[in-house]
Amino acid sequence: MSRPEGYRMALKIPLSEIKDATKDFRNVIRRGSRGSIYEGELYIHGIYKKVAVMRSNEVFGEWINELLERFHLLAGKQHQNLITFFGYCDEGNEKIIVYEYAEHGSLARYIRCSDTNYTLTWLERLKIVVDAARGLDHIHNHLAMNNAIIHGNIKSSNILLDHKWVAKISGLEGKSVNTLTSSTVGYVDPEYIFTGFMSKKSDVYSFGMVLFEVLCGRLCNVKYDDDIILSAEVAKEYYANDQLDNIIDPILRNQMSSNALKNFSAIAYKCLQNQKQRPLMDAVKKELEDTLKIEVQITNRL
Repeated sequence: MSRPEGYRMALKIPLSEIKDATKDFRNVIRRGSRGSIYEGELYIHGIYKKVAVMRSNEVFGEWINELLERFHLLAGKQHQNLITFFGYCDEGNEKIIVYEYAEHGSLARYIRCSDTNYTLTWLERLKIVVDAARGLDHIHNHLAMNNAIIHGNIKSSNILLDHKWVAKISGLEGKSVNTLTSSTVGYVDPEYIFTGFMSKKSDVYSFGMVLFEVLCGRLCNVKYDDDIILSAEVAKEYYANDQLDNIIDPILRNQMSSNALKNFSAIAYKCLQNQKQRPLMDAVKKELEDTLKIEVQITNRL
């Protein structure tokens, strides 16, 4: 592919170039209730890069203003555990964003080993959630000095994995959760549902649900063959009754130390408590990093 003469990548990307990059929206990665994601290739910062293109089904409303505000916050502040945004398109009725392509897709694909040809080991899962915790901590504590930045839609499908299996938080491109859909309801802080008030600790709750998904090898609110449907209440009940062994992913039983199970499940459990008892993201990140460090040391000794 030759370099276009005089071409300069801008925040606002012409629809014609997006159509060309995605072969007129035929290179579909995933279709969802809010829109579809396509694979493409665009000329960015002097080179052609593989990109993901999200084409939304939703009416614009305040989306563009919110999106531009997010772009402004992220400009010049790239983080290895956040998906990089390249641009947007708002021509006609289109509502499109263009961002970094993640080779391995979302964490949601790898929660259940039967859903993919590749099964994540315990150490790989632990590294992924540590990456995700670092990305979410960066959003909460380092993107804006005087503003509370809340993701608002943390779930396993918004944790993307690049070609090196580095986890990156995505989903910052639009509004926070304002309607409960089947794909988000299991992750949403109950206190937000009752009060309409979302805080950084609402993200912590959602992240706790992701931690239990990783530990149990099952997506929340999905019924599997054993008829157990993972939810916050189910996870807390099994934890409180010291029965986690009945719902954790059997693949992990011989891979993780007893201390790792104890520490990891305790972190996840604390994330699902009421907001006053819930830790902040920097504390969650630190505990997960400590757990990873110990597990790596154990693995290296074997």
